[in-house]
Amino acid sequence: MTVTAQPAVTAERETRLLASVPTGLLINGEWRDAASGKTFDVEDPATGKVLLSIADAGPEDGAAALDAAAAAQESWAKVPPRERGEILRRAFDMVTERAEDFALLMTLEMGKPLAEARGEVTYGAEFLRWFSEEAVRAFGRYSVSPDGKSRLLVTKKPVGPCLLITPWNFPLAMATRKIAPAVAAGCTMVLKSANLTPLTSQLFAAVMQEAGLPAGVLNVIPTSTAGATTGPLIKDSRLRKLSFTGSTEVGRRLLADASENVLRTSMELGGNAPFLVFEDADLDAAVTGAMAAKLRNMGEACTAANRFIVHESVAGEFAEKFAAKMKEMTTARGTEPESKVGPLIDGKSRDKVHELVSDALASGAKAVLGGAPVEGPGYFYQPTILSGVAEGTRILSEEIFGPVAPIITFSSEDEAVRLANNTEYGLVAYVFTKDINRGIRMGEKLETGMLGLNAGVISNAAAPFGGVKQSGLGREGGLEGIEEYLYTQYIGIADPYAS
Repeated sequence: MTVTAQPAVTAERETRLLASVPTGLLINGEWRDAASGKTFDVEDPATGKVLLSIADAGPEDGAAALDAAAAAQESWAKVPPRERGEILRRAFDMVTERAEDFALLMTLEMGKPLAEARGEVTYGAEFLRWFSEEAVRAFGRYSVSPDGKSRLLVTKKPVGPCLLITPWNFPLAMATRKIAPAVAAGCTMVLKSANLTPLTSQLFAAVMQEAGLPAGVLNVIPTSTAGATTGPLIKDSRLRKLSFTGSTEVGRRLLADASENVLRTSMELGGNAPFLVFEDADLDAAVTGAMAAKLRNMGEACTAANRFIVHESVAGEFAEKFAAKMKEMTTARGTEPESKVGPLIDGKSRDKVHELVSDALASGAKAVLGGAPVEGPGYFYQPTILSGVAEGTRILSEEIFGPVAPIITFSSEDEAVRLANNTEYGLVAYVFTKDINRGIRMGEKLETGMLGLNAGVISNAAAPFGGVKQSGLGREGGLEGIEEYLYTQYIGIADPYAS
């Protein structure tokens, strides 16, 4: 097998890549300045330096974007499913061909190591391929009524213009996970990308244009004033769906706003994932899973393991093995070959992580490893393991969003379940055990939308992603993903045999 050499990361290459990123708003197929003429800066979290300044959308721009989406909806819905699928397939090919550009751009604006960014390109692109295939499978049905006196025709139709709001932590995958099913279903869109990491969405939108997406189908409005810009759109009767990925706090407010027009909503909100290690677990496999579930994306993921609930008989050995692996993780700018852990997204996020660690230590926890910010430029935090964390400590109830692993112990299966379910969130859980019956019991007992059984990473374009309780509503990906962008229409047909 031939291995393709990866291009070296140089200052010249970074400059050339940034120069290729559109810096305007995409409205009705055209890149334009904000109506106000304002821009905002996008920083490299590893250095604090400005990468680019891009157009800063305001209410007038948001209205223009929805105008374009509403105007394009009728014609776009009539485009044959095969044609919509082919656009997505071309986009998949283009993103794959430009994988190194997308990976580097994500590393620059978000901070993750290049190896992880390449993984996100693969994952994010797969939504384009998956939904290119699902576009032609949004089936309805035809049947005879039970009494035989009529015929039942059930069809699936696009919900209409959608507002898509993406987070900063997975700049490509969160865009493709929403845009791809909307395109496949025949919906037009207004995308509000995260102001901390908008550049990847800008480049991806340009690729969608190159792939043949008609003007007005996808409109992109990066903004530093999200509420003022998108708030009026949620109240506009032409908008039919809101899809949001972000914090539960913001999600609750958006749900309240969406209720005025009874919008279809998809909400992928916060997480507080438990990582359960039972006494019979393969500890080496559990540590490998823990590293993936905790340090992927520097812990800045809603799926990140947040609470390590370990059986008391193996807790010491698990912590020792976990710490040995953590020590190997070098913190550095994601473009550096030795980088294993990049910076957190900004100073505010790093301060929040350290506040949680300090609170846990003050409450009696011990730092097995790390426990402090990294000195120097950028927003780095030491990979950290805390043992002896007391139940009720803030770090066990709040989403950490950093490379910090608090360990708490249990003595029985019932206690493990109680500790795991003791949270308002229910996005994902991880269980390590050799007992398949116990694994099945955990699937039935744990209050979670997803479960990783002896696996630390389970996100997959072919699987439904989403949670329960305060972790959200709806599903993205899988067979269920396109249904979020379709509504069901029933047509009753008179008995064709009636005289």
